[in-house]
Amino acid sequence: MNKHLCEDKSKNTGRYYQLIIHRISCEYIFKKFGMKRSKTLNVTPNIFSMEYWSMRIEELLSSLKTSKKGLDPKEAEKRLKQYGYNRIEERKTKTALKIFISQFKNPLIYILVFATLVAAFVGEKTEAVIIMAIIFLNSVLGFFQEYRSEKALEKLKKYIKFKAKVIRNGEKTEIDAEDLVPGDIVFLNIGDKVPADMRLIDVQDFSADESILTGESIPVYKKTDPLKKENPNPQDLINTAFMGTIVASGTATGVVVSTGGSTFFGKTASSLEQEKRTEFEENMSRFGNFLLKVILLTTIFVFAANFLLHKGLIESLLFALALAVAITPEVLPIIITVTLSRGALKLAKKKVVVKRLSAIESIGNMNILCTDKTGTLTENKIIMTDYFDLDGKKDDRIILYSLLANSAVVTKDKITGNPLDVAIWEYAKDTSIEKFEKVDEIEFDFERRRMSTVVKDKKNILISKGAPEAIIEICKDIDKKKAMGKVKELSSAGHRVLAVGYKEIEPKKDYTKDDERNLTFLGFLTFTDPPKKTAKEALEKFHRLGVEIKVLTGDDPSVALKVCNDLGMEVKEDEVVIGFDGNVEKARIFARVNPEEKLEIVKRLKEKHVVGFLGDGINDAPALKIADVGITVDTASDVAKDASDVILLKKSLNVVANGIREGRRSFGNIMKYILNTISANFGNMFTIAISSLFLKFIPLLPTQILLANFVTDMPMLSISTDNVDYDTMKRPKKWDIDLISKFMMHFGVLSSLFDFITIFILMYVLNLAVPAFRTGWFLESCLSEITITFAIRSKKKFYKSKPSKTLVFMSAATFLLILFTIYSPIGRYFEFSKLSIPFLMLVFVILLCYFASAEILKRYFFRKYEF
Repeated sequence: MNKHLCEDKSKNTGRYYQLIIHRISCEYIFKKFGMKRSKTLNVTPNIFSMEYWSMRIEELLSSLKTSKKGLDPKEAEKRLKQYGYNRIEERKTKTALKIFISQFKNPLIYILVFATLVAAFVGEKTEAVIIMAIIFLNSVLGFFQEYRSEKALEKLKKYIKFKAKVIRNGEKTEIDAEDLVPGDIVFLNIGDKVPADMRLIDVQDFSADESILTGESIPVYKKTDPLKKENPNPQDLINTAFMGTIVASGTATGVVVSTGGSTFFGKTASSLEQEKRTEFEENMSRFGNFLLKVILLTTIFVFAANFLLHKGLIESLLFALALAVAITPEVLPIIITVTLSRGALKLAKKKVVVKRLSAIESIGNMNILCTDKTGTLTENKIIMTDYFDLDGKKDDRIILYSLLANSAVVTKDKITGNPLDVAIWEYAKDTSIEKFEKVDEIEFDFERRRMSTVVKDKKNILISKGAPEAIIEICKDIDKKKAMGKVKELSSAGHRVLAVGYKEIEPKKDYTKDDERNLTFLGFLTFTDPPKKTAKEALEKFHRLGVEIKVLTGDDPSVALKVCNDLGMEVKEDEVVIGFDGNVEKARIFARVNPEEKLEIVKRLKEKHVVGFLGDGINDAPALKIADVGITVDTASDVAKDASDVILLKKSLNVVANGIREGRRSFGNIMKYILNTISANFGNMFTIAISSLFLKFIPLLPTQILLANFVTDMPMLSISTDNVDYDTMKRPKKWDIDLISKFMMHFGVLSSLFDFITIFILMYVLNLAVPAFRTGWFLESCLSEITITFAIRSKKKFYKSKPSKTLVFMSAATFLLILFTIYSPIGRYFEFSKLSIPFLMLVFVILLCYFASAEILKRYFFRKYEF
């Protein structure tokens, strides 16, 4: 019988597609360890401490001081201390010292160091000391923020665990894969990622995809026999399963021979190259290039203008360098890291774990979510509701024969297996089948959509159970039109339906699917998977968030339609399609889809949308991989988890909705920093560049520019804590350099306008001396940048959007620090002069007018440009 099944065309096709699934799962290994695929390996690293491949199984177990009953827990603990954890370090954790040193590995720091050397060379020792002090303080600030983020990432990684099924002390159990030690007995199933190098001691139709190690795409079928080979290549060891490879078919049991860095994978991992950047990182790179061009052109212009106006070479150079640093949003990487890591930790507490920080932006930008029906919209608990024959009458043989043609495993404690088969047992309870002897079984496959069992009482009986259409087509003497009408009626009512047929059959050695014909139709069984109580509320959240739900299910279209409409989705019949339909935009339910079709649907939707895909099965891996946001659950197969970007600790649409909101909150706060800083810096840059042309002196000293840059960054470091308006999170957002440029122009010009008003008052109304002029402009420039944050942080009127307490506190503290610096003895090192109280009041009037103007401009800008 098995021979016939193996030769079945559908199974071969399924196996080929299975290969595709497992190959894409290997890509996660490269992503996880920062690598790319290697070519076929011809040189074997010296990783084999003994020739385990050549030993008989009993000899190997003896050498490893273990047995098929597994290790004693105490012995396993002892070996864990001896061999270490079974893991390959993705990268060494940064120490506090390394993080601190990394703060100085920055082009802007190099510019400042150069400026310090120039100042010292020309005898400006005070200026040189001040610049060095600013470098140090800026680095300390960056260190504390990055150190906190590093610790947050370490905490985040603890949420993601891979498990291994082992025998310890004679009992089957599940442990963290990193706790495996040499001598452990491990079970492997299809879709598992092999957790360590192991010699196989039992296999059932077992093959592994080893393309990650060898580059060969065809799965390798394994056996348990000893191999007489000297210095073999890994591809020669067909009795070994290697760490990082994927189980392509069958099951196996193996004994661990190497773990962690001692595995073949561990030895080769370090030689492979880095991964490519994500879309988020590409957007950041484009934004950085845009800023670089603006800064470079402005700096050259300012230096040339000041030098040609005879303001001194050194003074002009220091001024231009300071300006270049000041107009650069140098803490942007810190802001992004802090904001995303903070968001990641918040998400983890809400049962959403991101595997990399950039996934937070992706989940926030998502505007279509493709999801299965089962387990997300429904309880994923199949309940049998009824049974009857074609005339609606009860016939207990329907239950009895359904138990006989049943793949569920029944023990004293529980019933496991196919959910429909389990539901039949739970419904039947006391029905006895002991008098029947099982003779043979023809397994279920997706082409036939049924299974058959041959049992013997007094005679041999072949019983088939499966999809109603699949049973009706092999039955004789049945009104097929009436039967299919009944099926449609039941399906439209939201029931899943199975049918049962039977016939007496002559005894023979082997039964095949060719025997499934001329059966007598017995009756129907109906089942339901109740809608989740929380699903309706979750769907409403998605609607409010501007995310369209598309249901991709292998279930009957009528059942899917009934469930979706019961949950308030209001899906029309013409929005339900079977399989892949070219019109993916209009369709909302794709019924009876196979994995290939899921992949095509996601591909097509990605052409115009940011697509999320929620799945947890082995066959979902291709769609998870290709989606903009692959989402799976912690209980999913290793292949699905490997292919995903986000892992849910609880399978619920509410949890995904929380993730979307947090993603948009993080993105919103990052954009606040960018819009605030880029507009303020552009305004200052434009003002300084223009004022340099008509002022007879440099408007701000280099040390004053650097101090202004330092103090105005302080409140921005708390922007990750800020509240984000609900309206901002209602729709997906994406990076838009063109819109950022428009914002910069509008608000930069406004900033410059009030700068020039300040300059006019200082120069021509108050006739201030140069030190007082610089102090006044420094004060107005710094306070205006801090103040304007509270206007442009929200589209709403400022008093209708509450900022975070941390942002308010940091802004107030910086405000006081600026005043303290000017009026304290520290001020003389920056060549500040003390300003009168009436002048301070004038500055506050200017700030008030600036803030009011920004509020008016904000309303105009956000009405004209959708953001």
